[in-house]
Amino acid sequence: MFPMQKWRGMQIIFATMLFVSAAACGGSEESADNSIDNSAALAFDGAVGWAATTSGGRGGEIVKVTSLASSGPGSLRDAINQEGPRIIVFEVGGVIDLSGDNISVVEPFVTVAGQTAPSPGITIIKGGLVIRAHDVIVQHLRIRPGDLGEALRSGRDIDAITTVGAYNVIVDHNTLTWATDENLSASGPRFTGATPDEWREGASHRITFSNNLIAEGLANSTHAKGEHSKGSLIHDNTSEILIIGNLYAHNFERSPLFKGGVHGAIVNNFIYDPGQRSIQYNMQALEWGENALQRGQITAVGNVMRAGPSTVPGLPLIMIGGDGDLDLYESDNIAVDRFGEQTPKIGRYATGPAQIVTAAAPLDLPEGLNILPALEVERSVLDNAGARPWDRDAHDVRVLANAAEGRGAIIDSQEQVGGYPEFPSTQREFDPALWNIETMEPKSPAALDDGSKARGT
Repeated sequence: MFPMQKWRGMQIIFATMLFVSAAACGGSEESADNSIDNSAALAFDGAVGWAATTSGGRGGEIVKVTSLASSGPGSLRDAINQEGPRIIVFEVGGVIDLSGDNISVVEPFVTVAGQTAPSPGITIIKGGLVIRAHDVIVQHLRIRPGDLGEALRSGRDIDAITTVGAYNVIVDHNTLTWATDENLSASGPRFTGATPDEWREGASHRITFSNNLIAEGLANSTHAKGEHSKGSLIHDNTSEILIIGNLYAHNFERSPLFKGGVHGAIVNNFIYDPGQRSIQYNMQALEWGENALQRGQITAVGNVMRAGPSTVPGLPLIMIGGDGDLDLYESDNIAVDRFGEQTPKIGRYATGPAQIVTAAAPLDLPEGLNILPALEVERSVLDNAGARPWDRDAHDVRVLANAAEGRGAIIDSQEQVGGYPEFPSTQREFDPALWNIETMEPKSPAALDDGSKARGT
């Protein structure tokens, strides 16, 4: 038998109901039909969301990462920059130092399979991923930008992962911490074309953020605006976005923030120790100019917010600010303070005209979700969230243990919690016989390397 931690990881890879996936399509043009294509193959068993049939690199070339260098032959950057469908696997483990130079994903049809790396897996520091393409799957990476040792308000702002006008994207089972902007975002132009439908086509859409550890955004750090510990920004007019099964921990705000006109679902997330805001909606009329304001739509089901040492007293689960109305359906959500006493479900942080209009039924909820009762969410998320749950590193174990035990705090620098990780480089030849190449799920426990023997939470 394998150790319990590895068995939990195998359960996640083989059968987890929250594992989400990626999008179909062999052509370069996106269909105008925004419904889920039930005839298309799921990216892997249990895939859910509007992006559930994202193809990623399915059917393409196997591209091997053999170097931890930031660029050059054998590097992750070189693999991502190649053209055509491709599945990126790793024959090396350790730390990739980007030195402030983000990696941009501009070529579509790619799967980045961090689960194939030898232990301790792949950790990216001092930079992040910017996804500007369609049909992209990113799994089992740790991305920890940090402050690069730069001065307070130096102007350096880095997201761990962000999408920019992208679609059919899955970001699943990654660890995203220490960003100086947002840890995880969906962004892009607000107004492409002349109509709201065209705006939504130009913004990021058909996005799934699932089972990620989204934590410790840096507060008073290098961002030019000052305080900027943020979980996720879902930018204006983003649509068909599912945020499911994630741990948001020690982010001052935006866990997540939906901006003007966003349509999406927030399901079964565990939000621990938010600062002054948890789930937010905010449309800023000044940013919309002469464009007609659009109502936002949030379906929030089965989420848990538990206050921690950094949380302001009485914080509501969902808050509205700004100028635009929000249609909200919320059900089976839990919000409690540090002592288990209930806090409000809904509040506001501005005195403007924006109103929450309560819906009697879900508004935007993709097909095929197996939604957990809120009472089961905390345990499930602590078991499943983050990169390589069978092979967690010390920082992930620390964050998860603190969330379980009610400890930890919002931080200003990675140096407060031990600094950038240092791992020796490891090598392991990729064996395609151990993997289902169609889905990048392991065929046997031998596929998943576990060298750290982390004890979990």
